[in-house]
Amino acid sequence: MQRELLFEIGTEEIPAGFLMPALAEMETIMARKLDELALAHGTITTVGTPRRLTLCVADLPATQPDRDEEVLGPPKKAAFDAAGNPTKAAIGFAKSRNASVEDLKVVDTPKGEYLMLACHHKGEATAALLTRLLPELIAELPFPKSMRWGSGRSTFARPIQWLVALFGGEVVPFAVDDIASGNTTRGHRFMAPAPITVTGFAQYREALRQAQVLVDPAERRQAVRETVAAAALAAGGQAIPDEELVETVTHLVEKPHGVCGTFEERFLTLPKEVLITSMREHQKYFAIAGPDGGLRPHFIAVNNTAVKDVKLAVDGHQRVLRARLEDAHFFFKEDRQRSLAQRVDDLAGVIFQAKLGTLKDKTARITELAGFLAERLAPAERERCLRAAGLAKADLLTSMVYEFTSLQGVIGSHYARLDNEEPAVAQAIVEHYMPVRAGSELPASTVGAIVGLADRIDTIAGCFGIGQIPSGTADPFGLRRQALGLLHIIEKKGFVVSLTEMTDKAIDLYGDRLTVARETARANVVEFIKGRFVNDLTGRGISGAAVDAATSVRFDNPADSRARVDALLAISGQESFSLLAGSFKRVKNIIKENRDTEVRADLLAEPAEKGLHAALNAVRATTAPLLAANRYSEALTEILKMKEPVDRFFDDVMVMAEDDNIRRNRLALLTAIAELFLSVGDFSKMYGAA
Repeated sequence: MQRELLFEIGTEEIPAGFLMPALAEMETIMARKLDELALAHGTITTVGTPRRLTLCVADLPATQPDRDEEVLGPPKKAAFDAAGNPTKAAIGFAKSRNASVEDLKVVDTPKGEYLMLACHHKGEATAALLTRLLPELIAELPFPKSMRWGSGRSTFARPIQWLVALFGGEVVPFAVDDIASGNTTRGHRFMAPAPITVTGFAQYREALRQAQVLVDPAERRQAVRETVAAAALAAGGQAIPDEELVETVTHLVEKPHGVCGTFEERFLTLPKEVLITSMREHQKYFAIAGPDGGLRPHFIAVNNTAVKDVKLAVDGHQRVLRARLEDAHFFFKEDRQRSLAQRVDDLAGVIFQAKLGTLKDKTARITELAGFLAERLAPAERERCLRAAGLAKADLLTSMVYEFTSLQGVIGSHYARLDNEEPAVAQAIVEHYMPVRAGSELPASTVGAIVGLADRIDTIAGCFGIGQIPSGTADPFGLRRQALGLLHIIEKKGFVVSLTEMTDKAIDLYGDRLTVARETARANVVEFIKGRFVNDLTGRGISGAAVDAATSVRFDNPADSRARVDALLAISGQESFSLLAGSFKRVKNIIKENRDTEVRADLLAEPAEKGLHAALNAVRATTAPLLAANRYSEALTEILKMKEPVDRFFDDVMVMAEDDNIRRNRLALLTAIAELFLSVGDFSKMYGAA
């Protein structure tokens, strides 16, 4: 008979960021434990609010099935002495399984003869198993931070207040410290605090809904959106979309109640990002935009309770926000006493990295790098790149960025405009930080993209130059993110740039600060970026074999590497390419370390080798201009013409001829073919994957 398990951990308010990861871990741990106990089950559902983590398992059997198990023990040679008597190893193994030595058998395994014990396990009642399992689940739930409370020994994100554990409608008895499991939950702390008797999951959800608790995060999330939209509409505008804030607020309340407040219009003179950040980060308020897209002097606060005196609640929110905005207004006026350009020298007092100098040193380096890159990528923008790079870090010394650290670059861009800098320069100051995280917005302007590349390669080269290489989870300078951002900028803007050349320039600008040899540092940087390139493309679902085939022959210009990957993918579906990849694998195995590609026509005797040589010369002549123009798909179409001559050669010609000269000549012919193929990629890596 199948039954339902309902398990709820009632707590003090859990931090918003802890909730969804905890529910995911709850499901994972429960699924693993049920599998370990051989308990088949239906769907595992998790729901939760700041005051509860809840799990429901459908279709659990009333009893664990009986199961037979064969347990291997020690090797036979260690289990018996020379006289055939059991050793301590055999006796200990039997005792650990509550068996006698006579119950043990000797069996053959791939590793030799071992002792084996056939065990029969009688299935236990599921309710009894759950009595042990549920406290273990509580103990194993991980949190970024846990705490102890009272005189108990247990740890959890916040103090546990009650436990609900029902299997088939019956209480599963257990206790955590002095909290015993039962069948009563609690509604909203203020609006419906009375205990609620629970009989099953469906009744549990509906009873909580009646008690002012939306226990399903998806339902609560939608309710947040609706209450925010309604409050914004009442204020004559619409809430500025902010899914991250919606998610946070969803996990701060058990049922959302939105109210609309106002602030003084004089604060609209502040950059809109400052206003939005003040509301969002400090107070979790939603900003409102008017029909023209501009900010309105209104905000929306989402409360956890329905208030009787709305005006009183709104006044409280307005008072708190006013203090924040007054601070921001003061910082803004103070910052405007000096221009960004006047702040650059002060960067000498801020350490970038102890071994790599100050932020002023970094500013000088990225300015030089930006000019270097602009000369190659956009000569007409060189002066703007130099100016933007020189000002890019100056806003880090402003009071506004000190207060709102997430607005670095944004504030600099606003101040640059107020300083009458060129619009392209102001835009580049904010864009050089883009992308801020994986998947976020990339620089739109060429100047912003070039300064962003300069900033990133400077950081990466410097850290590798002092041996600060990411390992495991240790990546204090976010070099993986920096490298990925660099690649995404290059891809979006279509830049043709040499990573080796760019890295060499960055290393040169550090002078004698670096402790790792120049060649080693450069090789490590390029290999590191290559690793990010490979991971990024395969993470997008692109064939790993094609990516490996393209990058294994060379990786310096990411745009070129991507073009070769795309060409290999485009042609890989053709049967002739798959067969050619197999032939190339054979070519590589034969030539091994041979490097000679000079073929003597007078030593070609067999028709098949003469035909292959002629085909090679013809294809090489056709593909040379195509390869020079990076027209790899067309080049591969021509290279496919080599399939039949290569197959005929292997069918009719003995490569390893007895005559040394003929053998070397045939190896040179195959090596020349390999060289042609490798101009696009190592086809052999796609054999079997094409």
